[in-house]
Amino acid sequence: MIYQKLTGSGSFFLIAGPCVVENQEITLNIAGHLKEITDSLGIPFVFKASYRKANRTRQDSFTGIGDEKALHILNRVRKDFDLPVITDIHLPEEAPLAAGYTDMLQIPAFLCRQSDLLEAAGKTGLPVNIKKGQFLSPEAMAFAAEKVSKTGNNKIMLTERGSFFGYGDLVVDFRSVPVMKSLAYPVIVDCTHSLQQPNRSNGVTGGLPRYIEMMAKTAIAAGADGIFIETHPDPSKALSDGANMLPLDQMKNLLEKTQKIFQAL
Repeated sequence: MIYQKLTGSGSFFLIAGPCVVENQEITLNIAGHLKEITDSLGIPFVFKASYRKANRTRQDSFTGIGDEKALHILNRVRKDFDLPVITDIHLPEEAPLAAGYTDMLQIPAFLCRQSDLLEAAGKTGLPVNIKKGQFLSPEAMAFAAEKVSKTGNNKIMLTERGSFFGYGDLVVDFRSVPVMKSLAYPVIVDCTHSLQQPNRSNGVTGGLPRYIEMMAKTAIAAGADGIFIETHPDPSKALSDGANMLPLDQMKNLLEKTQKIFQAL
């Protein structure tokens, strides 16, 4: 049902939230704020937060508050705000676990070629958002999608999140939007992870958040069906990916501008 609502709404849709579940209070706070904004603008919205972060550069990086605790908080978002929720999974055995608490599953970019993971996600029957690996061409995403579709699940979305540009930067080739749309799946542009600056010497990923609005507007102009934005009330205090997050109080203004571009098209 959620897949049809997103793809048949007549609007672009938004996937947004904090990078990871930090605690119940801040998660519910962000969810409520985003619901209020998207309801007022008529933009379909899916709340995103990872219940655990498995891909960290440094051993001492924050990975989560505990799987069960975080998943229960995500389920609270669903019930309290009547919102669909998406979260990342990293291993095949996580698919049925996360599916019990969420409405969509997300395959992280680094794992988009993991056959067992894609098949396990597909077998849950939930919509699956596959993030394009930083090392893959958009054409190659046909094979990732096929691994899910062969389970009988065609509720697939593909997300552009930049390609490696040397060791410490990413660049978005917006030709990937029409290329992946030609595969007949909805395409999302990740406007925050695309602005990461990985492989910093201190082991903490950097970012260029001043370009998030430009990325969102360009994504819609290029024909993307949805945009993905990680947001936080105070990115400087976020426990994960704060360097490339949008401050929560800037979200409404960004969406209003992006909506005008969509309407003009």
